[in-house]
Amino acid sequence: MKDWAAPIIATALFAFLCPGLIFQMPGKNRPLDFMNMKTTIISMLLHTLFFALFLMLLLVILNIHLYA
Repeated sequence: MKDWAAPIIATALFAFLCPGLIFQMPGKNRPLDFMNMKTTIISMLLHTLFFALFLMLLLVILNIHLYA
């Protein structure tokens, strides 16, 4: 049996945390923009930090597994 939690969680987080797709922190004109489909370097770095923290939380700290 293979553990599918890591690739599924990483793919979902990557999709939802793409800057500008659902939200962007910091935004161009506001601290938080929604669905503007534009990005900045600072926004990319901040979303990368959130991706790493959420991935670490879900896979290392909570130790989530999904066997198929």
